[in-house]
Amino acid sequence: MAQKKLLKREEIKKEDCWAIEDLYETDEFWRKDVEKVKKQTKEIAQFKGKLTQKKENLLEFLELYTSLMERYERVYVYANQRLHENTKNTTYQKLAGEAQNLQNQVNSAAAFAEPEILTLQEETLEKWMEESERLRFYKRFLKQILKRKPHTLLAEQEEMLARAEEMGQAPYQIYSMFHNADLSFGTVKDENGDEVTLSIGRFVAMEEKNDRRVRKEAFEVFYRSYENFKNTLAAVFDANVRQAVFFAREHRYHSSIEYYLDGSSIPVSVYDQLIRVIDEKMPLMYRYVSLRKKMLHLDEMHMYDVYVPLAANVQREYTFQEAKQIVLEALKPLGEKYCEILKKGMESRWIDIYENEGKRTGAYSWGAYGVHPYVLLNFNGNLTNVFTLAHEMGHALHSYFSDQAQPYLYAGYKIFVAEVASTCNEALLIHYLLEKSKDPQERMYLVNYFLDKFKSTMFRQTMFAEFEKITHSEVEAGETMTAQRLCEIYYDLNKKYFGDAMISDPEIAMEWARIPHFYTPFYVYQYATGFSAAIAISQKILRQEPKAVENYLKFLSSGGSMDPIDLLKICDVDMTTSKPIEDALAVFEMYLDELEKMA
Repeated sequence: MAQKKLLKREEIKKEDCWAIEDLYETDEFWRKDVEKVKKQTKEIAQFKGKLTQKKENLLEFLELYTSLMERYERVYVYANQRLHENTKNTTYQKLAGEAQNLQNQVNSAAAFAEPEILTLQEETLEKWMEESERLRFYKRFLKQILKRKPHTLLAEQEEMLARAEEMGQAPYQIYSMFHNADLSFGTVKDENGDEVTLSIGRFVAMEEKNDRRVRKEAFEVFYRSYENFKNTLAAVFDANVRQAVFFAREHRYHSSIEYYLDGSSIPVSVYDQLIRVIDEKMPLMYRYVSLRKKMLHLDEMHMYDVYVPLAANVQREYTFQEAKQIVLEALKPLGEKYCEILKKGMESRWIDIYENEGKRTGAYSWGAYGVHPYVLLNFNGNLTNVFTLAHEMGHALHSYFSDQAQPYLYAGYKIFVAEVASTCNEALLIHYLLEKSKDPQERMYLVNYFLDKFKSTMFRQTMFAEFEKITHSEVEAGETMTAQRLCEIYYDLNKKYFGDAMISDPEIAMEWARIPHFYTPFYVYQYATGFSAAIAISQKILRQEPKAVENYLKFLSSGGSMDPIDLLKICDVDMTTSKPIEDALAVFEMYLDELEKMA
């Protein structure tokens, strides 16, 4: 349950904290691996100029590089997860900084490799792989490098760009430190008149309150905090877009969107198609906003009315134990093997459960190869948090199955498919809750909740994606992203996506400043594409189609052994077409029809 006062990290019970010691028992053990990474980094550099001389050199380099990256991953994850426990902790600020510097050293030392490999004739490389079974293991890895040939520079240039990555990370680091450690929001009086410290983690929970005065006050206080720093935040945002454009241009891409999507072999047409289809289906969103306005009996619908449940009398809080049990029951259609690992993860301290002072906001699943996955939550006890648990454990089990089935080099999967595993869990959870519900008011609440998930994932994330496309395009055209311009773009998009039935309050123009995902450019669209694919897969599982579960577990176990588009085809989902998006929106319309009949 939520606490009115945030606890300090040391006040949180051990059983409610993740088992960080499974990565490294102490900081001293971490330090020893840092030294090993530094040693291997020096050894890597000694291969410069030798990779094309003979296959033995190339093989030795690849094996050393793989070992280095596996060890470095654990070093990086540990330092940052310790920092995320309390971003005000200066010890782990320092360790995370060291890990980042180490990453730059590793990247710089290995920057010669791709340009050298690209000088090899493909016929020679094929011959070497035929002669060496150990080298054949690296075939996909090497083929991925060859695919990047048009965008790979000379070795000296690649080394310079690798060193520049440290500066390229600066906007994200500045924003993250400001957002998580320095920004404060003051207090808001709750429905009982008690002063509650407002935080990023608590904002949506406050917006779900039935008392409209609480929602309005929290909304205004929250966005006023960003407004006070709008010029600084705009400068950081502009700098982040500029570093993205810089690296895209230096690698000979036409745009930053092409640069970022190419890393997952996703055509830009998939991104544009998402925006186009959502734009065509915008009347569905307008119907939903109008319906909320009607059911809430409002003369005017404001942005602080977006999250409040329509069936308020069935709103309830959940303990974490209740949340775990609900998720376990809901995911039974995925089979005994999946649920066995799910239960193990929820009972073996994979999860850091509650919010504390300085803790990183939001939720994520992360970890390092060779160690179980980790999940960071800020559990507050509402239904959203139950879904977040299902969502993040979807990520965690995706990592678990991939790590078990794939070697380190091919275990990591792209974000494009990552959101499928998490959202499939959510789709199964809502189905379970709706099937279990007997009360009409409760069903109304759940149908509305599912429609809200569609709204926030399909429509809202596409709005974010369109915002990114506009801002990056303008910077590429020579414009500067001032606070005024960012607010104009965002406010206009908000009006477009919510329609005339919504009052777009002036405060909402600052919402761009609270979205940390913008500092990982062209990331958010994958929530919408992933949601579409997940709806398709979950429908197959619930219909008990032949091999639906078997194919899904194969997908989860395939890691990065195939391109994302091809991985989804294992489950008979083709994201190069508009069909998954259109089919998902058909499900949205079906539930919208049901809710309109309830109104």
